[in-house]
Amino acid sequence: MVKERARILVVGGGYVGMYTALRLQRNLRGELGRGEAEITVVTPDPYMTYQPFLPEAAAGSISPRHVVVPLRRVLPHCRVVVGEVTAVHHAERTATLTTLATDEEGAGPQQLTYDELVLAPGSISRTLPIPGLADYAIGFKTVEEAIGLRNHVIEQMDIASSTRDPAIRDAALTFVFVGGGYAGVEALGELEDMARYTTRYYHNVQPEDLKWILVEASDRILPEVGADLGRYTVSELRRRNIDVRLNTRLESCAARVAVLSDGSRFPTRTVVWTAGVKPHPLLAATDLPLTERGRLKCTPELTLDGAAHAWAAGDAAAVPDVTADEPGSETAPNAQHAVRQAKVLADNLARSLRGEPLRTYSHKYVGSVASLGLHKGVAHVYGRKLKGYPAWFMHRAYHLSRVPTFNRKARVFAEWTLSGLFKREIVSLGSLEHPRAEFELAAGGKASDESSGDPKGSS
Repeated sequence: MVKERARILVVGGGYVGMYTALRLQRNLRGELGRGEAEITVVTPDPYMTYQPFLPEAAAGSISPRHVVVPLRRVLPHCRVVVGEVTAVHHAERTATLTTLATDEEGAGPQQLTYDELVLAPGSISRTLPIPGLADYAIGFKTVEEAIGLRNHVIEQMDIASSTRDPAIRDAALTFVFVGGGYAGVEALGELEDMARYTTRYYHNVQPEDLKWILVEASDRILPEVGADLGRYTVSELRRRNIDVRLNTRLESCAARVAVLSDGSRFPTRTVVWTAGVKPHPLLAATDLPLTERGRLKCTPELTLDGAAHAWAAGDAAAVPDVTADEPGSETAPNAQHAVRQAKVLADNLARSLRGEPLRTYSHKYVGSVASLGLHKGVAHVYGRKLKGYPAWFMHRAYHLSRVPTFNRKARVFAEWTLSGLFKREIVSLGSLEHPRAEFELAAGGKASDESSGDPKGSS
């Protein structure tokens, strides 16, 4: 039994937000039924995105709807609010909230009160003041960006196939990826694999016409899998005619020309930015303790250091790594820790409400897996190194076991099975991004600026 009625506010519907709320509604089933507790989840999107599947969604191996988990379905005992928390005043136990109806109501942001706070807004792309980046680059953190990038790549192949201008053709078939971490390498590997397959349906575009460039500021890629597998990945990508440039930075992409720090210039219509993440801006709009890097200062029990009744985990939290040999180490901001932290956080929050002792989060990092395209990958798990088909198989098996809900597991497995029996789908649906553009033109209106006058295009 909880000591008193508890209003729990979960900010964020990602890994930590969804898994915490899911665990809480199980742990507090009796209290929720008796009205002694209530759980409110505030999230910008009504679904949780399983980000490790974004590269395969971009390549067409998985349908976009199977990469996301609808929160209202898996959290039937929680109140799910689609909106955004813009500020938190923890001393007053209030959060400032805007929803989809805020502007139409004209009453301004809402004030949401709570007793227990779980702050898990995640992270956003870390960008740099590079000329042209905001105008031309594409991110790779959401399912919308992944599908938009797929449509864009196929569209560039259509442009190259139909143009008579060699300069336009060369720019359309040049794809620059910035960032040699998981997101950049997996996205590049899957899309290059897809594009190479797609060329068989073009009479005048060959695989060797495609130019893929990976730009990494450090001297290695995929540092999580170790130096040996990192070097193997570089050689594997170069064997596929992918230009890997280490110790190189993107200095400009203005006027659709990628300028690198080594002096190279590549006219291109595609720049994909995956060069790291940074804490969500919400953290700076709170009165909660932050580290020098702007993340929430946590204890090993996943409470906030010096702030009672406040909890955090995931990308936004600096959680001490009690398993590390070096003192002061923090857990890596990845899905492996986020999912496990969410379970400990939910258990500790329930224990706190019942006056029971808290448990310490302790998990030793087991390793990493990465896909480099169909039947290709690298893995470093429990000290064992795998590459090629075994690593790719382990990558799929691991993430299939981790994707939430049996429904999603079954659908993803079925899609993988069917994709092995039939050919790839190579359709670009760029018009999905501007669904009203064609009707606006037909009705005598003017095409919106977003559609650039092209009702079918994504770019």
